[in-house]
Amino acid sequence: MAEKGPITSPLADSERDITAKSLQATLVDLVDLHLVAKQAHWNVVGSDFRSVHLQLDELVSSAREFADSVAERAATIGVPPDARAGTVAESSGVPEFDSGWRQDRDVIVAIVEILGKLIRRLRARIDETDKTDQVTQDLLISIAAKLEEAHWMWQAKLSSG
Repeated sequence: MAEKGPITSPLADSERDITAKSLQATLVDLVDLHLVAKQAHWNVVGSDFRSVHLQLDELVSSAREFADSVAERAATIGVPPDARAGTVAESSGVPEFDSGWRQDRDVIVAIVEILGKLIRRLRARIDETDKTDQVTQDLLISIAAKLEEAHWMWQAKLSSG
């Protein structure tokens, strides 16, 4: 059960608890996406460096904005969001991103994989919130739409023909 606190929830306890789990899992995934994209941004090299570097900055900004919206939604339903480093490291579903210099194509492949997994996890949470909180579900749908668009754009960079 979610922690009781000074913010009351418009949801019944059971609905709030299910919704809170979806929001918390989404929050840590988005914070980790931001960190991975920034790590890639700093370490990408190759002939397509500039394009990938700039596109990573766009992904970082989007992930941070989405994380803020998710955290604020959790607070709105009376649940304190938790995006501390230890929490993110322990519970994120974002695949690992190797350290060190990374060739532009390898970065693109990794980002496509990461976004694909994150989108699948997010779509499961959209289903989970269908009966508990359609406001949260709507937020998750809008984030999924933007991440799916980003996924398409990253995949397009891999096309050779």
